[in-house]
Amino acid sequence: MTGGALLAIGDLHIGHAENRRLVEGIRPGSEGDWLLVAGDVSETYAEVAWALALLRDRFRTVVWVPGNHELWTHPEDPVRSRGEARYRELVDLCRGLGVHTPEDPYPVWQADGRRVVVAPLFVLYDYSFRPPGAVSAADALARAEAAGVVCTDEFLLHPDPYPGRGAWCQARVAYSEARLAALDGAPTVLVNHHPLVREPTRVLRHPEFALWCGTERTADWHTRFNAAAVVHGHLHIPRTLAVDGVPFQEVSLGYPREWRSRPGPPARPRPVLLNHRAGRAGPAVPDEESVP
Repeated sequence: MTGGALLAIGDLHIGHAENRRLVEGIRPGSEGDWLLVAGDVSETYAEVAWALALLRDRFRTVVWVPGNHELWTHPEDPVRSRGEARYRELVDLCRGLGVHTPEDPYPVWQADGRRVVVAPLFVLYDYSFRPPGAVSAADALARAEAAGVVCTDEFLLHPDPYPGRGAWCQARVAYSEARLAALDGAPTVLVNHHPLVREPTRVLRHPEFALWCGTERTADWHTRFNAAAVVHGHLHIPRTLAVDGVPFQEVSLGYPREWRSRPGPPARPRPVLLNHRAGRAGPAVPDEESVP
């Protein structure tokens, strides 16, 4: 597939009316643009279906990865499936819409003579982003609870049939790692809802929340799998962070109370890679940082 720009956005949270209106206004800049959707579209199956159908009608190619909110079994959602079964229902939904998922062959974006494999991933977390001195996941979770920080996943994101979210994460890491290794060094853009490295979580207002943000098992994937860029959401802190020279783009829209408090307009799809032959120029990213 030959692309225009490769754009990304995440954490649309269209259960909020203001966010739904913003999503209704998302359009490509050219007919060849691709859109990477980095999870947390909504908590309900019907709203996920509405948003992805809308975006698929507008962009040449849409790639989706699940966030934790799509995986919730929310009390207001008539779809009552849990865990792996819920994820598979969402994959089936996307396939019916023509949206790429982590279970499908990886699409290849081509422009400017470049050929990049876009690899959507579903890798959860295993509580390994622990505070100093925490000797186990249980210890870290107890410290977080004592600090008043408990992710809603603990109540609504069920790991069935796995014994826990950590075990589900381990299975997803093994599956994804094998698929990426089979690419044999091809350039990639890695897309996951949770950050693949811990560095982006260092700026969290509540550092205890990092427990629910990823796994140390993926810490070297950006170098091992030849990433031209890594895309994620989840933190609701949109910025670009360079790790080992690789740009990690946090592309969240976030909740209305968050984007209203920031200078400038709400987040729009951010350029990940551009087709310069099409005469497009990407906006500067003033919030870039580097981590060796």
